[in-house]
Amino acid sequence: MLGRGLDDMQEWVASWSASVSERAELAQRLAAQVAATSATASGLGGLIEVRVDSSGVITGLHLDERISNWPAARIEREIMTTMKAAQTELADKVTAAVADTVGVDSETGRAVVAGYLQRFSTDRSGDGGQSGR
Repeated sequence: MLGRGLDDMQEWVASWSASVSERAELAQRLAAQVAATSATASGLGGLIEVRVDSSGVITGLHLDERISNWPAARIEREIMTTMKAAQTELADKVTAAVADTVGVDSETGRAVVAGYLQRFSTDRSGDGGQSGR
C-alpha cells in the first residue's frame, strides 16, 4: 500500500515538474516574440508614418514632403497621434502573442498585457486609461 502511495507521489512530482518546464518554455517563447515585435501606424492618409519597437519607442518616422508648409504645432500633434496609434497596435500585437503562448488568463499573461495596456492604453480620455480602474 505504501508503495502505491510513493508511486503516486512520484507521478505527481514528475507531472508538476513537466508543467513548470513547459510554462518556462512558453514564457521564454513569449519574451522572444515580444522582443521582436514592432508596430507601424500611418496618419493623414500616409503623410506621416511612425514605427515603434517592442518598448513603444519610435524607431522610424517618415514625413511626406507635402506637410512641409504646415504649422509646426499641427505636425507635432499629428506625429504624436500617429505614435499613439502605433503603440496601440503594439499592445494589440503583444496581447496576441500572449494569447498564442502563455494565455491571457495565466498570471504571466495578465501581467504582460496589463503592463502594455497601462503604458499604451487605447483609452482616448486623456488620462492614460486610469479612469475607472
